[in-house]
Amino acid sequence: MSEELLAKVASDVVVCTKCDLWKSRRKAVPGEGDSRAKIILVGEGPGESEDREGKPFVGAAGGFLEALLNGIGLDRKSVFITNIVKCRPPKNREPRPIEVETCTSYLERQINIIKPDFIIALGKHSAAYVFQSRGIPFSTITEAHGKLVQPENGRRTSIFSTFHPAATLYNMKYKTELKEDFELLRRELKHRKLV
Repeated sequence: MSEELLAKVASDVVVCTKCDLWKSRRKAVPGEGDSRAKIILVGEGPGESEDREGKPFVGAAGGFLEALLNGIGLDRKSVFITNIVKCRPPKNREPRPIEVETCTSYLERQINIIKPDFIIALGKHSAAYVFQSRGIPFSTITEAHGKLVQPENGRRTSIFSTFHPAATLYNMKYKTELKEDFELLRRELKHRKLV
């Protein structure tokens, strides 16, 4: 059932014209992965490779993300990977607030269908959205990364944020910090018997 519901979200995404991002996209990128995943990874938006292929995290940053996942005993097929905006912002600019506001209804549908144990927010925009939409204060990704936020108010999903893998392409410092964050995540997942 959840596969069919996720397929419906994807079919809605690929024809979406709710914001101006559809005008410059080649392919929308709904997301992909296990419909029963315990973990959803949420990036900011598709890049050039993703826009061309219609799949999330397939460029250089995607290769690093796969290595991080493999390093903690996971692979792409065992998680669900998506973004807060489903179409590439022109020239890889940051998503605008109106685009995030317009597009995240698709993300929330995906989260509600999958009902994951963890949401891993990759990058400042995805972390800001995931935290703030759930009433959790957020200041900067530098302050929030590597910290696990346990569910409250009857929610079951924990939130973990870290730097976006693309940040490592421009600043090697983030590569080390991302690896350290994923090691913290591995320990928590092992504690919960999810890896």
